[in-house]
Amino acid sequence: MDKQKITGSDALLKTLIAEGVETIFGYPGGQIMPFYDRLYDYQKEIKHVLVRHEQGATHAAQGYARVSGKVGVCVVTSGPGATNTITGIADAMMDSTPIVVISGQVPAPMLGTDAFQEIDVIGITQPITKWAYQIRKPEEIVWAVSRAFYIASTGRPGPVMLDFAKNAQIGLVDYTYQKVTTVRSYQPFPTIEPGHIAAAAELINSAKRPFALVGQGVILSGAEKELFAFLEKGDIPAGSTALGLSAMPSDYRLNKGLLGMHGNIGPNRKTNECDVLIAIGMRFDDRVTGNLQTYAKQAKIIHFDIDLSEIGKNVPVDIPVAGDAKETLAAVTERLIAADHSAWINSFAAHEEEEMEKVIQKEAYPEEGALRMGEVVGKVSVAVDHDAVLVTDVGQNQMMGIRYFNYRRTRSVVTSGGLGTMGFGLPAAIGAKFGAPARTVCLFTGDGGLQMTLQELGTIMQEKIDLKMVVLNNAFLGMVRQWQELFFHERYSSTVMENPDFAAIAGAYGIKSRTVDKREELDDAIAEMLHHDGAYLLVVNVETHGMVYPMVPAGGTITDMIMDEK
Repeated sequence: MDKQKITGSDALLKTLIAEGVETIFGYPGGQIMPFYDRLYDYQKEIKHVLVRHEQGATHAAQGYARVSGKVGVCVVTSGPGATNTITGIADAMMDSTPIVVISGQVPAPMLGTDAFQEIDVIGITQPITKWAYQIRKPEEIVWAVSRAFYIASTGRPGPVMLDFAKNAQIGLVDYTYQKVTTVRSYQPFPTIEPGHIAAAAELINSAKRPFALVGQGVILSGAEKELFAFLEKGDIPAGSTALGLSAMPSDYRLNKGLLGMHGNIGPNRKTNECDVLIAIGMRFDDRVTGNLQTYAKQAKIIHFDIDLSEIGKNVPVDIPVAGDAKETLAAVTERLIAADHSAWINSFAAHEEEEMEKVIQKEAYPEEGALRMGEVVGKVSVAVDHDAVLVTDVGQNQMMGIRYFNYRRTRSVVTSGGLGTMGFGLPAAIGAKFGAPARTVCLFTGDGGLQMTLQELGTIMQEKIDLKMVVLNNAFLGMVRQWQELFFHERYSSTVMENPDFAAIAGAYGIKSRTVDKREELDDAIAEMLHHDGAYLLVVNVETHGMVYPMVPAGGTITDMIMDEK
């Protein structure tokens, strides 16, 4: 490309386009205004979504990245604009979500003077990003932006922060785009060790009761087909982490369900019965393992992961398999001997029957009493033929959402895992709809989490986003109340919520809404929501003292699950 002298803002925009960016989420302000001025002339190339709060911009970028597989991008101004992104950046870091956050900054000569809306963004974000860099000269823009996308999207994905000084936005530069494809000292793909591949295959071939733990790493590496080939050849049952759920269709014969604190009882119990435990793209989070002193002590453990720091960090590993799961799974599968573990697989059935009787029947198919969260989630899942993107907020709505919603294809679950961010759901659902515009996006949120980012209804109104939103309203901070009921002698300290009329608020934003509190009205309301052309907010008043079961108490053994109120 011939060189052309353009402003730094133009250089940023041209580089974003060259990196494949089509949608950005943002909120303008003083120190990023030169960029927004130039953005005015790029509206055909880049869609800008004006959020109502910078935290919403980061969560929307996350939702976009999670369903599209692309890097999510948000742009904010300096000072409070930048600090309002911190929660979303931390959330992206915990959940390995590739986003690039671009913040305005005071001109470089004014740095360190405590100028209006100056803040040390790099110092604040370095611990919660893969890379944080301050652009002080227009000559740095192309290199820094392309490097940011490379770092955010390769290896174990994550967030990158670019702090963009105002003088760099205004200054002129000879522009030539050059894509960054390598960074010295950054090795995103560890070397695959043939010996470890052979050892893993040998151990799996000798297993009588193998069990696989499927994490989001399978989805991030695009290794779903490789996973199926691996599980089929080895005849290996599998459980999933919350973020890994849609790597396998819900009705897949080897998919045994959700792991962890509110997981299915079969996968949890079988973790402590298997002879070979195979972790694939998951990090042995405490919500999955429970008490590490009693976790899978009988099993030999194989850990597939792209991040060397995760292997052996929480759980001792017998065979490490470092590398991209797409490659390592295929390499191990090649060495597997076709197996038949029918008796082992069939042994899950008794646990499934027990859970159906003690938990699922009561939660998803009640015949009387107040509406239940699981009942609502299950009915919506059936109504969309189990083929929609599930987005949740955090709390009981989240656990009920991932337990009772079913999936047909990958990248169908968007939820806040490691950080557990209330307020995540609504803006993440907005981003998910932009990331997968042809798919139905269903948000399940609680009354508490919704009110943390409720203002993003304005974004839905302005952008006319066809989003299906379900508020599971129990007039409590439900998950905290559940812990208070179980472990704090029913002392409901600061968890009772007096809520507004959510339907009236939706109406103020021009969003169609309906409130339901009777079982006989639910099916009709769900059908109305799904057939409505445009955004719809369905408020369902549910059981105020509903509980998410099964439950492994914090720090407990994963096989010791509370099954009901008794």
